[in-house]
Amino acid sequence: MGAPLRAIPKPPHTLGDAISRDLQETLDLQRSAYLAHPYPSLVERKADLRKLKAFLIDHREAIVEAVNADFGGHRSRIESLFIEIFSSIDAVNHTLKSLKSWMKPGKRPVDFKNFMGASNTVIPQPLGVVGSIVPWNVPVWTSFNGLVCMFAAGNRAMVKMSENSRHLAALLIEKIPDYFPREKLAFFDETGGVGIAFSQLKFDHLMFTGSTQTGRAVMKAAAENLVPVTLELGGKTPAILCDDFPLKTAAERLTFAKFLNAGQACITVDHLYVPQRKIDAFVKAATSIVGKRYGNLDSPDYTAIIDDRAFKRIVKALEQARDMGATLVPLIPGKPWDAKTRKIAPHIVLNAPADCELLTREIFGPVLPIIGYTDLQVPIDAINAGARPLAFYPFSNHKKVVQHLITHIMSGGVAVNDGLLHAAQHDLPFGGVGDSGMGHYHGYEGFVTFSKMRPVFYQAPFSAVKLLWPPYGKFANTYLDFLTK
Repeated sequence: MGAPLRAIPKPPHTLGDAISRDLQETLDLQRSAYLAHPYPSLVERKADLRKLKAFLIDHREAIVEAVNADFGGHRSRIESLFIEIFSSIDAVNHTLKSLKSWMKPGKRPVDFKNFMGASNTVIPQPLGVVGSIVPWNVPVWTSFNGLVCMFAAGNRAMVKMSENSRHLAALLIEKIPDYFPREKLAFFDETGGVGIAFSQLKFDHLMFTGSTQTGRAVMKAAAENLVPVTLELGGKTPAILCDDFPLKTAAERLTFAKFLNAGQACITVDHLYVPQRKIDAFVKAATSIVGKRYGNLDSPDYTAIIDDRAFKRIVKALEQARDMGATLVPLIPGKPWDAKTRKIAPHIVLNAPADCELLTREIFGPVLPIIGYTDLQVPIDAINAGARPLAFYPFSNHKKVVQHLITHIMSGGVAVNDGLLHAAQHDLPFGGVGDSGMGHYHGYEGFVTFSKMRPVFYQAPFSAVKLLWPPYGKFANTYLDFLTK
C-alpha cells in the first residue's frame, strides 16, 4: 500500500496527457450519468450516505493505518478515530435524519396585487458533478464531510487527494469502487501534476481546502471556466483570554485545541492574547497540563509533523524567534524536537517580535505564541489589522464582553470559551471570510452550497399582466401612475 499507485515510469508529457485524459473521461462519464438521472430520490441519496458510512466502518483499521503511514508512523490512533472517522460517521447520521426536510420545496409569497392565483416555489436541485481538492492534515474528515453534503444534494463527485496522503489515497482508490461506481464517485492521487489539471476541469462546483496561496491559484483556474468555488483556507486564528475567565480552565481547553494533531489544523489556535499580569501563571498551568497529557515526545498520543519540509519550516521559525529575543518554553521534558520522528514538542513562545515568522505566517504546528495586553482594545485592533481569520476564540463569562468581541472582530466562525468545537456542530455552517475563504459546508448549508436553489414561478390561469400588454392605453397609464406614487 505504500508504493505509488502508478509504478511504471512514463515520460512526463505522456504521463500528464494520460492523467488529463483520465480526469476528463471521468468527468464526462459522471456528467452523462447526471444528465440521464438528474434528480436522485431521497431513497437513493440515503443509500449513498449509508455506503459512505459503511466504507468508514468496514475499513476503519485500514484507514487509521494509512493515515498513520502518511504521518511517518506517528499519527495518534485516538486522534484518527476521533477527528477523521467518528466525525464523518456523525455527519452521515445527522444528514440521514435531516435530509427529507432539506429536500422539500420551499413555498415563497407572491405579490397577489399583480399576480393573483400564481405561486412561487424554491426547489433544491443537484448541480451535477462536484470536484473536491482535499488537504493532508485531516484528509478523511475533509473529504467525507464534503461528500456527505454533495451526496445529500444529489451530486456526483471527483476527489483529488494530497501528495502527502499517498497511503490513504491508494486505499481509497482501491476500495471505493466496491461501494460506488466511477460514474458516482472517483478518487485521484497527486501524480504528475494532477492537481493543476484537476482545478482546470469544468465542474459544476469546485471545493478546495488548503492554504490561501494555493486557494488563489485554484480560484483563478476555476474562473477560466466560470466554475463556482467553495474555498476553505487558513489564516492566523486568534484566541483572547479575558481577565474574568478561569485561567486553569482556559489552559486546559486551549492546549487541547492547540496541540491536537500537533497543531496541524486550519482552525487551531494560532496565537493567544493573555492579560499581561497572568502570562506567567498561564505558562505554569499549561506546562503542568501538557506534561501530564503527553509525558514526552515518544508518546503515541502525540502526532508528528507531516513531512521534513514542514518540520524544518517550524523549527526554523522557532530558532528565528529565539535569535530575535523571544523565549521558547517547551511544555514537556526532554529534547524540544526530533528530526528522526518529525516530532516537535508543544511550545509556548513569549515576547516574539512582531516581524518574526511565527507572528506573520500561519504556524500550522505545535507552537503557541502568547501576546500580553493590558487593554482589550489592543488585541481587537491587532486582529482587525490583519487578514480575517477562519475562526476566533474569545474566553469570557461576561456576555456583554463576548458580544462586543464577536461584533468587533470578523472571522469565519466562533467558538466561545473553547477552540475548534464549532466545526463539530453539524447544524452550524463551516466556512471562512475574506482571506480565510468563501462559502460554507456542513449540514443544511452544505446541502444548499451543492444544490441549485432553483426559483420556480407558477402562473395562474388568468394573468393580470395581460392588462399591461401593448399597445399601452389609458388603463396602463392610470394603473402604473397609481403603483408608482
